[in-house]
Amino acid sequence: MQFSVHFDRPPDGPPGRGPVTVGWCLNETKGGIIYAPPERVRSVDLDRRHAKSASRCPAVINLESRHFLIRCPFDIHVGFDRDEKGRPVLRNLNGAASTIRGNKLGEKLHMVSEAEWRHPGVPTLQLLLPYLFLCDEPVYMSQVAPFMHYSRTPLPGTIFGGRFPINVWPRPLMWAFEWHEPEKPLKISRGDPLFYAAFETLPQDRGIAMVEAQRTPELLEYLDLISGAVNYVNQTFSLFEAAEARRPERLVTPVARRGGPGTA
Repeated sequence: MQFSVHFDRPPDGPPGRGPVTVGWCLNETKGGIIYAPPERVRSVDLDRRHAKSASRCPAVINLESRHFLIRCPFDIHVGFDRDEKGRPVLRNLNGAASTIRGNKLGEKLHMVSEAEWRHPGVPTLQLLLPYLFLCDEPVYMSQVAPFMHYSRTPLPGTIFGGRFPINVWPRPLMWAFEWHEPEKPLKISRGDPLFYAAFETLPQDRGIAMVEAQRTPELLEYLDLISGAVNYVNQTFSLFEAAEARRPERLVTPVARRGGPGTA
């Protein structure tokens, strides 16, 4: 099903002019200090003064400006195994040296039921995250692998991403991973690139102004309205029109910090 989402006038000015304001927040604040703010992706080039430096290429700059980096909030070092009944399980390979308690790791990182794996023999993991992205104009967000960051040790699988409209369907993100080489450990350190959030605007040449958003009562009520829908229906995209009809006029209210609004 395809349809378009319309607003008569974005709250920050005439439609189609200037950057699009995208808000981010955490859907839960307990322990939220471990989750770093989204970072705009920028080239690392020591020779930026050179006229032909890749860092000065307009196409490169435009691509990077639409991608925001989310870093891993804690150390992950797990292995795949099966228990005595043949059921897939995770092993915390750091053991007593782990920087995160085993019970807390189990609350955040879990194995998807084997019946729901996309490919036989390829386990799927899910890391629950509290990040929310929202907007008051039509914007789609895609969750993709951090392909512009180099890793000396490639992950033994691929990131299972997705794409959805954050103006009508803001929801807490999760990091999904398909473990194509389960015989190899999965190791990601705190602070390592976890994924990018990429944004599509209308028209396509508009930039992104990222701001931290308040968890207003209106936003929380709307999140309650749409949360958990995936547990009851298979095609949540079919609910977008119904969600739009009950959406408050404004979702993004910037947080006022001591150092200013801190837009990215």
